[in-house]
Amino acid sequence: MSVLLNFAMFPTDKGASVSQYVSKVLEYVRDSGVAYRLDSMGTTIETETLEEALDVVNKAYLILEPVADRIYSTISIDARKGRSGRMDGKIQSIENKIGGVNQ
Repeated sequence: MSVLLNFAMFPTDKGASVSQYVSKVLEYVRDSGVAYRLDSMGTTIETETLEEALDVVNKAYLILEPVADRIYSTISIDARKGRSGRMDGKIQSIENKIGGVNQ
């Protein structure tokens, strides 16, 4: 099984720039060993089970919870049986169809 989970999580009570808090979450994701990709609006992880993906999100929350009174989160999930490596594969499939890489 392949579970793609995209999430954004940040404190809303720490001013306009929250990168110092988001970077702590990303350090955890990087060190967790799951495949991930950061983009400007969130982070996508790929795991073998939904439980593992949700555990990453829960641990990310536990990083922010002690330092924030309010935390905003969004999550989207795409779980598919019988596939793996979809984080890269989905992008490659579209780029092949449109004939190239981002301009």
